[in-house]
Amino acid sequence: MKHSNRYSKPQRKRAGDVTAKKSLGQHFLTDESIARRIVDSLTTCGEQEVRNVLEIGPGMGILSKYMVNDKLINLKCVEIDSESVAYLHNHYPTLQLVEGDFLKLDLTKIFDAPFAIIGNFPYNISSQILFKVYDNHNVVPELVGMFQKEVAERIVSPPGNKSYGILSVLLSAYYDMEYLFTVPETVFNPPPKVKSAVIRLRRNGRTTVDCDEDLFKKIVKAGFNQRRKTLRNALKAMDLNYDPNIPDALLDKRAEQLSHTQFEHIAKHIRS
Repeated sequence: MKHSNRYSKPQRKRAGDVTAKKSLGQHFLTDESIARRIVDSLTTCGEQEVRNVLEIGPGMGILSKYMVNDKLINLKCVEIDSESVAYLHNHYPTLQLVEGDFLKLDLTKIFDAPFAIIGNFPYNISSQILFKVYDNHNVVPELVGMFQKEVAERIVSPPGNKSYGILSVLLSAYYDMEYLFTVPETVFNPPPKVKSAVIRLRRNGRTTVDCDEDLFKKIVKAGFNQRRKTLRNALKAMDLNYDPNIPDALLDKRAEQLSHTQFEHIAKHIRS
């Protein structure tokens, strides 16, 4: 008996559409209801207060169209694909476009005030996008984005979960994170081989971690790079000098068992 395989059947490209480029990790969302739901997931700053929003990789503008004419949104889009840039200029002439690589942008120069980030992010750079958001947490109060489902689950994962990782720890220091909804493969052109998910990050009000931030990041990364080992053994190569205020019980745990506050406590009580 022959079974249909509707999940892997690619959708046809319409005349005038942008060609999805594998090198850029492009999978264009085609479902308008999901696009609207993503945009509606951005929280508001308050009544009649205009908020700055940066969209990463607008493609053919399926998200942009719901924001570009909203008087309460000051929208800018960053797009690396010249074909998409030409398409957007033609279809949305008032859209403020920055042509270039988001990962190379100085985010402090995009707006003159904090801004939210939104996007159907290219999966091949989604983790890099989040590391950049972490490094610029003081200017990015919120992010709503589409990720590969596995990555989304890893980001919002709590301590003690096997999917809990470096980004889970770093981002939870400054953001409250929510898994919003799952998105099937069939609403993209071309369809990816995996399910997707939309998550939201919102600043939790902290202005800084309670330790040296560079050391905090190094300890978190070292711990997860050898996640099968206890933290004490994973950090041996760093030749750290611990003071007695660090309980042995913390150092004898694996990285995936520690919260961001516990990592901060360890970093705070390391002597130079």
